[in-house]
Amino acid sequence: MTKRELVVRISKETGIIQEDVYTVIQKTLDYVTEALVKGDHIEFRDFGVFEITRRKARIGRNPNRPTDVVEIPERKVVKFKPGKLMKARVLKS
Repeated sequence: MTKRELVVRISKETGIIQEDVYTVIQKTLDYVTEALVKGDHIEFRDFGVFEITRRKARIGRNPNRPTDVVEIPERKVVKFKPGKLMKARVLKS
């Protein structure tokens, strides 16, 4: 599902014009991103938790030429842990 499809679906179900729905969705995503950049974690009850974790530096290899060694630096990554309700609903499907 794309952001556009989400906007259209919410607009049809609620009767709110698409432009307003788009603005709310975009602001929500902007604030989630902003909080993650600051190092905060974002928790939506029953949906899940977004947080920043550090991935350690490691050595990578080219599968086509295993003798080539590439050093992969430490970096931050976004981790998502699904909530109980989401996990249960996905498992049932």
